[in-house]
Amino acid sequence: MAVGQKPSSAEKIVLAGLNGHSETRHTGLNDTLQNHSADQRSSGRARVRHDMRYKCAAYVLALRPWSFSASLTPVALGSALAYKLEGSVDLVILTVCAVAVLVVHGAGNLVNTYYDFSKGIDHKKSDDRTLVDEILAPQDVVMFGALLYSLGCLCATLLYFLSTLRMEHLALIYFGGLSSSFLYTGGIGLKYVALGDVVILITFGPLAVMFAHAVQVGYLSVLPLVYAVPLALNTEAILHSNNTRDMDSDKQAGIVTLAILIGPTLSYILFNLLLFVPYVLFCILATHYTISMALPLLTLPMAFPLERQFRSQCYSKIPQKTAKLNLLMGLFYVFGIILAPQGSLPLL
Repeated sequence: MAVGQKPSSAEKIVLAGLNGHSETRHTGLNDTLQNHSADQRSSGRARVRHDMRYKCAAYVLALRPWSFSASLTPVALGSALAYKLEGSVDLVILTVCAVAVLVVHGAGNLVNTYYDFSKGIDHKKSDDRTLVDEILAPQDVVMFGALLYSLGCLCATLLYFLSTLRMEHLALIYFGGLSSSFLYTGGIGLKYVALGDVVILITFGPLAVMFAHAVQVGYLSVLPLVYAVPLALNTEAILHSNNTRDMDSDKQAGIVTLAILIGPTLSYILFNLLLFVPYVLFCILATHYTISMALPLLTLPMAFPLERQFRSQCYSKIPQKTAKLNLLMGLFYVFGIILAPQGSLPLL
């Protein structure tokens, strides 16, 4: 454009743009792009949070937390017995001991999940479908189980420094329980040769109660073994009801359980013995020693519906319901021991 010549309309528009008067249009476009990018980032973060929550929920589900009463109540029982003997309980030792037993139990459940899936035992109608439904990958289950076993070993190391129990006794009980939790389905797979019931009866009864008692008092005693019997029988009822429910699928998979060996009728009789013999023992303790031992009898009304459901061979949710009974009965048992007058309980 020559000096002094008037600019054309088109040139005015260009000049206006250069002078900044049309920047509003460009700013609006930039804001739109920035908002879209921010929305995408926000959506991405929300998706990541959702995936993390889903993954965490999947890990919790794989642990089968409804079964944790079988490990927590023996710890509480062993600590209660230590309280009656020593007059006090170290809460730090109690906490570390509970975590150790809990994570070993959880790791054992993961081992069970992995081997049942790898042997083709779990299917679409199984109670545990963590791997069947691809909620988690097999390597996720393996890594999580290894992490829990490592955490349990760390807790056992802490107990060595916190408790006065001799190292060889601590290692014997702890690694005995850890080995049992793995060998139940891992390695030789004791569950698959009708020995799983024996493992559970010992591990989640006398062994766990003795462990909790020993780390508190600093020595081994046969006392916890006797007091663990009612709780161990009721805990075994959880496993037996589970195995009875899965008899058909276990037969098809080629494994052998106690429920398969004795059949439905004897399985029903055995379930009743496991369910009601503890109440007989509590009656004996309540009538001969202290009335506080009658507290577990408050859970008796919960046992009769389980018996009727088992008799009708409607096994759905029976293991979970039996676990709930186990938790409540165990807590009342612990309270009964704590409330018992000093010297009223039988000591060996």
